[in-house]
Amino acid sequence: MTIRSSFMLLLPVLVLALSPFCGLQAAEFRAAVVKVDITPDSPQMLRGYSPRMSTKVHDRLYHRIVALDDGTTLFFLISSDLCSLSPAFCDHITGNLAKELGLPGENIWWSITHTHSSPYVGSPGVPVLFMPNRFEFPVEEGYTALVETALADGVRQARQKLAPARLGIGRGYAEANMNRRARDADGQVRLGLNPFGAVDRRIGLVRLEKADGTPLALLANYAMHGTVLGGTSTVVSADGPGAIAEYVEEKTGAAMLYLNSAAGNIASLYSTRAEAEIKLLGRFKVLLGDPILEANRRLGATTAEVKLRASRIIVETPKRPGLAWSDELKEYLRVADDGTETLLVPLRFLRINDDTVLWSAPLELFCEISNEIRDRSPFANTFYVGYTNGTFCYLPSEQEYLAGGYEAATTSFTASAAGDLSAAVNRHLQAIHAAP
Repeated sequence: MTIRSSFMLLLPVLVLALSPFCGLQAAEFRAAVVKVDITPDSPQMLRGYSPRMSTKVHDRLYHRIVALDDGTTLFFLISSDLCSLSPAFCDHITGNLAKELGLPGENIWWSITHTHSSPYVGSPGVPVLFMPNRFEFPVEEGYTALVETALADGVRQARQKLAPARLGIGRGYAEANMNRRARDADGQVRLGLNPFGAVDRRIGLVRLEKADGTPLALLANYAMHGTVLGGTSTVVSADGPGAIAEYVEEKTGAAMLYLNSAAGNIASLYSTRAEAEIKLLGRFKVLLGDPILEANRRLGATTAEVKLRASRIIVETPKRPGLAWSDELKEYLRVADDGTETLLVPLRFLRINDDTVLWSAPLELFCEISNEIRDRSPFANTFYVGYTNGTFCYLPSEQEYLAGGYEAATTSFTASAAGDLSAAVNRHLQAIHAAP
C-alpha cells in the first residue's frame, strides 16, 4: 500500500476552496446556504435497480449547498439527491467549476444521498463493469446538463450570500437502519435484513446559525441506503433521506443536508417496498427526523470562532484480479512495470477547530470499517461521509469480503482493501490531530 498526502488550510464535504490573504486580525466566520431544485420535468430512466422509466414525481430532488468561510479559506459543501456518480464525471464537473472560480478542483466535495429513485446522471463509472445490462441505453443529456448548471449556479449564489455565522457540533442516535447482509440456512449471504449484523446508528450533526442565533443549516450524517422504495417503483423520489430532510427543514426553518455515511451494508429499516407502500417514507420522519431534531436540541453552545483545516491523501490498494477497467477511469489506476495493478482512492479530511473531523471517500464503505476508525480516532467527534466525489462501489470488511454475497461480487477491490484504508486513515487522523 502507498499513501500520498498533502496538508493545507482548506475544507471538504463537497468542498470548493478559496484562499484570500489573511491579515493579522482574525476574520469573522461566515456561512450561507442555498437549495436548488433539480427535479426532472420529463420522464427519466431511474437508477439504483434495473433501469425503469419514471411515471411521475412523488417528491422533489435538490442540490443543498453550504458555503463556509473562516477568513482564510472559502468552502462549499454540497449534498445532492442522486444515486451514484462516476469519480471521473465528478472530477470533470468540479474541475470546470473550480477553473471558473480560480480554485483547485481537489478541494470540492460533492456528496450524494444515494436515493435509488433518481435519474441517471453523467457517465457510467464503475458499476458498468459489473452490471452492463443497466447501461444499455443513452443517458439523458438534458437532465445531466440541468444537474451541472444548477450546481454551478447554486455555488455562485452561496458565495454571494455569505454572512456572519456560528457553528456547533452535536451527536445523536436513531434506530432507522439495519444490516442488509442476510444469512441463509445454507450459509449463503444475500441482500435482505439482518438484525444481528453490524450496524452504525449514531448521528453526526453540524449546526450553522446566523450571527443572531437564527437557524441557518443542519448537516446530518447517518448511514442508510436510500432504498425505502424498491425496484418496482417508478416514481421520482429523494427516498428516505429526502423525506427526513424536508421534515427537519419544516420543523426548524433551516436547510438540512443529508450526508450519508458508511451505508455499504446498511439498509433503511423499511426497505425495497412497492410503490403502493410509499407512505412508509413518512415513518422516517419519526425514525430519523425526530432523533436529528433531538440531537439539535441537545447540541451545546455554538461559536463564531471557527478554524477549518483540510487535507487529502491517496491510498493505493490492489485492484480486483481479472476486473476489466475503462478508459474513463484510467486516472485512478496505476500499472507497475511488472503488470501489477493498483487503484488510487482519494480520501479527504476536514478538521473543525480542535475537536471535530470529517473524512470522506468515493466509496460504499461497510460500517465496521468506519466504526473502528471512529473508535480509534483522537478527535472527540469523527464523522465519515460516503458517496463523495463519485463512487468506486463497495468496499467490504475483510471478513465480509470472504463471506461473499452481492457486495463482494461487485467490488473493485481485494480482501486487503479494508486494512489498507483503515491504516491510512488512522495514521492521517493522528497526524492532523497533532498539527497546531
